[in-house]
Amino acid sequence: MHFIQPAVYLLLSIALVGCTSAPVSGPEKDKTYRITVMHTNDHHGRFWKNSEGEYGMAARKTVIDRIRDDVAANGGYSLLLDGGDVNTGIPESDLQDAVPDFKGMNLLGYQAMAVGNHEFDKPRAVLEMQRQLAQFPMLSANIYEHGERLFAPYKIFNLGGVRVGVMGLTTEDTYKMVHPDHVANVEFRSVIAEATQVVPELRRQADVVIAATHMGHYENGHHGTQAMGDVEMARAVNGIDLVVGGHSQNPACMKAENVLDRAYVPASACTPDRQNGTWIVQAHEWGKYVGRADFEYRNGNFKLVHYALIPVNLKSAPQIPQVAEDPTMLTLLSPYQAFGQRQLGLDIGETDRRLEGERAILRTRPAAMGTLVARAMMEKTKADFAVINAGGVRDSLAAGKITYKDVLKVHPFGNTLVTVDFTGTEVMAYLNVVAQMTPGSGAFAQFAGIRLDIVHGAVTHASLQGLPIESGRMYRLVVNSFQAAGGDGYPPLTNHPSFVNTRFVDADVLRAYIAAHSPLKASDFESNEAVLRR
Repeated sequence: MHFIQPAVYLLLSIALVGCTSAPVSGPEKDKTYRITVMHTNDHHGRFWKNSEGEYGMAARKTVIDRIRDDVAANGGYSLLLDGGDVNTGIPESDLQDAVPDFKGMNLLGYQAMAVGNHEFDKPRAVLEMQRQLAQFPMLSANIYEHGERLFAPYKIFNLGGVRVGVMGLTTEDTYKMVHPDHVANVEFRSVIAEATQVVPELRRQADVVIAATHMGHYENGHHGTQAMGDVEMARAVNGIDLVVGGHSQNPACMKAENVLDRAYVPASACTPDRQNGTWIVQAHEWGKYVGRADFEYRNGNFKLVHYALIPVNLKSAPQIPQVAEDPTMLTLLSPYQAFGQRQLGLDIGETDRRLEGERAILRTRPAAMGTLVARAMMEKTKADFAVINAGGVRDSLAAGKITYKDVLKVHPFGNTLVTVDFTGTEVMAYLNVVAQMTPGSGAFAQFAGIRLDIVHGAVTHASLQGLPIESGRMYRLVVNSFQAAGGDGYPPLTNHPSFVNTRFVDADVLRAYIAAHSPLKASDFESNEAVLRR
């Protein structure tokens, strides 16, 4: 197998064609069909390019159109798929319920997407609006409500006579990653059990089976406390040709068998994972790449010929020529961007240096943004200590001026603050659960007001304001409403006798704290580590 360089692909023109009705008869014997699958995942509201001019749907359309033109010119057929999580991450999108993002996906010509956990971030009425807006199916075989599937489990496409079945699957962790009110009466059933049922059904109707998933790609299937992902599912279920994934937000590029290339360099070659005869691909996040997988189908054999992750105007890939933004997409999206900018451009404070909230840091060790957020929560509620799940903090704050938009990028979910008055004994019991949250997951905890020693997942010492916690003394804890409801696997607090939902919205609390304490000194939030882990 030969994997050509993405730089070559970007300079090619390609095109994908495909109709969505199943053919009467299947592919011709001894005929070779060229089929290209393009894919993205974890868009998270990035309909517009960032401040560095990277990615954005207008540039993505230029890349995708070039791919489509080339595929069509060479007699091929194609699909454009997404691995889910269109919602949540950029304020301009969040304020407008991802309407510009779904409209942009329509213009890009997406043909199907997996349902991601973040599709449930807002009330169900918003999700239903998005389903009506999307001109392509949102697929998930394992989401049920009142015993019936909530979404179509699959869609069959006719690519020149080759019948391609695309099945959707959603992480089983969704129920604990979103507010419980948004998934009341909804079940997220076993992905393996559902795939085991659906794949044979698809095989009776289709020549090729693809799973569009929002489950995560975990090296050698090591998923920790998170629900199982693509690797584990592919190993357990026979008959899947390709997995187009999302959720873990990493390029699924392998250095060797079961060894992930964690230092993947944009524009370098990418070898997808392969498990039990199934190829597994993922295109990182935010539309930074368009994944392109070129296959040949002949007499029942579906063979990968080329694979590439094509950067979309990434500054870290300067050797790839920048592409122009598609004018039609700009016309569509510009009014939404302008509206968002007007709402979000207000300066509220400043910081002398960057306050670090990078996902990889925040989910593995104490970070400045975690401390800042937790202190703001404490100050607002007069709590003795704060615990914040790392997944509730979504961005850093850059040095210089801080706008309301910056704050909403940190807190896009609109959670409220919740307080509980614990005895010292209850505090220790709670902290011993929190201490077991897996590094790398959104459940990983950030703290303020408390100092912990954690050894092998157990708290060996805890102190508040330099004093050991006393079993009979009362202490006030503040968390967000998502955690209090049991989100991310945190102990539910809603039935505790002292439970109070303050109705203070997290973004508003952080905004007020920054305004009151500006200019912020980053060192004030970096030097006071709350946790020692051994």
